[in-house]
Amino acid sequence: MALGKQAKTLSKRQVEQLLWYVSTTRNPVRNRVIVLLSVKAGLRAKEIAHLEWSMVTDAAGELADSISLTDKASKGRSGRVIPVNSLLLEALHKLLELRRNKAGSDVLQDRLILSQRSKEVSPQVIVNMFCDWYRELGFKGCSSHSGRRTFITNMAQKITVFQGSLRDVQTLAGHSSLGQTQRYIEPNERAKRAAVELI
Repeated sequence: MALGKQAKTLSKRQVEQLLWYVSTTRNPVRNRVIVLLSVKAGLRAKEIAHLEWSMVTDAAGELADSISLTDKASKGRSGRVIPVNSLLLEALHKLLELRRNKAGSDVLQDRLILSQRSKEVSPQVIVNMFCDWYRELGFKGCSSHSGRRTFITNMAQKITVFQGSLRDVQTLAGHSSLGQTQRYIEPNERAKRAAVELI
């Protein structure tokens, strides 16, 4: 992916604006989960569309502390286990409660993200939703991949605090190579400037 063609990453403030905006939409609970799956779990549009409740729940049907994304829901063979961020877990609880109130306990056989008329949505629908939201907010150069790039960049900047490495980020992203992960990471201009001042 050429540098000029990459989706822009989102600042913390832009993520907050996006979450506020989707709270005003027709399906605020579902749409909040979509956003958080992108920015807090790094999922692709295809993965968001194909994610099933069985991948986020345990054997007792309760929400798990990680997403067990299968290969069939991901790109190629990039299935993986992703710890669930607390904001995402809270949003999943609300969505699951909403679904159970409407459909009962057999909701766990369904996909997480449904449309008004169907038991599933296509990846293109997810792509279009993000495009519409970013256009409404005036976020130029953003796409459905912006949340994923934001997640990968944030993870790369913070993982070493917990004795992790870029290899951990690679596995969370579901990339086949470290080079692929590195291409997703947005350079930190502030860190570069601060480091230059120290030499």
